[in-house]
Amino acid sequence: MRPDPAMLLDGFDGQSKLLLRALMSGTSGTRRALTVFQRLRRASSNFSLGSFVETLCRDKISCLEDESGQLEIKPIVWLFPTSFRQNLLSFLYLVQPHLPESAVLPLLKCLVQETGTSPWVTALVKQLEVRSGTHREQPLCTNRCTQRLKELSKRLVGSGEVRGWATYFSSPRTSSELKDVPDVSELGTQRKRRGSFIHLDSDSEETQQHSKRRKTEDECADKGEGVKAMMPVVTESVPALIPPPEKACEALPEDMKVSYLQIKELLQSQADVWDQNATNLFKVLNNCDLRQVEVFCTRLKFPELPEHILPKLCGSLLSLSPDLSYSTATSLIRHLLLEKVLALSEPASRCLVMAVTSLCDRYPRSTCHALIGPVLDDKNIGSPQVELLNRLIEGCLESHYKLLVLQLTFKVEWSEAVLSIIHSLLDSEPFLNADVFTQFTEQLVTQGPSFTKSVKFAKMMFTALTKYGSLVNAAHKHSLSACLMSNETFLKKSLLSALKRIT
Repeated sequence: MRPDPAMLLDGFDGQSKLLLRALMSGTSGTRRALTVFQRLRRASSNFSLGSFVETLCRDKISCLEDESGQLEIKPIVWLFPTSFRQNLLSFLYLVQPHLPESAVLPLLKCLVQETGTSPWVTALVKQLEVRSGTHREQPLCTNRCTQRLKELSKRLVGSGEVRGWATYFSSPRTSSELKDVPDVSELGTQRKRRGSFIHLDSDSEETQQHSKRRKTEDECADKGEGVKAMMPVVTESVPALIPPPEKACEALPEDMKVSYLQIKELLQSQADVWDQNATNLFKVLNNCDLRQVEVFCTRLKFPELPEHILPKLCGSLLSLSPDLSYSTATSLIRHLLLEKVLALSEPASRCLVMAVTSLCDRYPRSTCHALIGPVLDDKNIGSPQVELLNRLIEGCLESHYKLLVLQLTFKVEWSEAVLSIIHSLLDSEPFLNADVFTQFTEQLVTQGPSFTKSVKFAKMMFTALTKYGSLVNAAHKHSLSACLMSNETFLKKSLLSALKRIT
């Protein structure tokens, strides 16, 4: 008989209890635990997960589950339900850079000793072992599982060549190969499907996709447009997919032509209130492939729609079930919002803000790629764009998407406006790991010489040194020291002192 969850909280301090309750909240447990962890770190710079993990490994007396009344001694973590252990391991995977290796390894050893362990718990343990360097000698699945995955992959791609995700199961990963494996804390690209590894990136936009859309996206993924590309497939493939304007409607099936005409009439009417029938017209988008979505966006002239229509249109899009796929959402956001945001010369209107924030809340990854990335890359980015993007960062994006935006800044030329956004990102404390921090320091050294007199650059550097000093190694310190010596602002002395305090 499993103990009452309330009894399991005995022995944990108040901060740990907050984490435990978050981790016990079903499929949203990992996300809630991350939020709690971030708040605890903001409240106390000395907060550590070490004692929390240590307590989970302690032995506790409990009754046998066969209701015989006999007592046995088990580690506390064994007494929690399987869903809790899955959430716990997913959470630890994401925050591992903030957790001493000496703390997490005893927990992993404790979990693998349990009989009848869930296969997902076993897989998560192995993932953590791989990341800590203790499990690189073996593949993450059995030989039989590997063979079945290869066979499935062959059937999916229609050839004898094993491609895509199946290659990750074919052999043990070498250290160089492991560097190319996506880091869950970096991505925001893993989706919440049944049986997925991590619950965190739980946009439901890719669930129950139409087979045509899924096939198109999988083909793009097999061509290498994955985590490292960081930009959506649609931005590169759209021109070849859109037929000439005079033939655009002919490219649509008859039923879609009817929907197109009805939506066009609705948009032109500019009615004050859209009823459910109006909303139902947009269900056609769930049956469109990427090419057809582009036809709709182009022919309906989404970039030219007046801003007061956007909230109603976005409300209809958000009410669709199932949610839009990643590629469809990316295309719609780009057509609806990008041109308007780039054209801002004063703070965004209430209608535009409502449209941007509502779509970002539901489709954050699509918004990062279709809107935030292109705005960062625009040479004319100014204070209106910075204000809007900072609003999204602070109010709509969770930590892993903030990390994605930070990585997008590595791909653009920095300006004073981009520095403001980077500062906002760092100040919100996304969960940086050593690899991303190394990329960040490389950008500081590369782009820093252009900002020797920039107070914004100096303030951003100061935030990086004070909030992420634990990630600074000897190589970083040497590079950053050379970068700071060329600084000509009044903050130079404070920057050098902050760097000196890092041990």
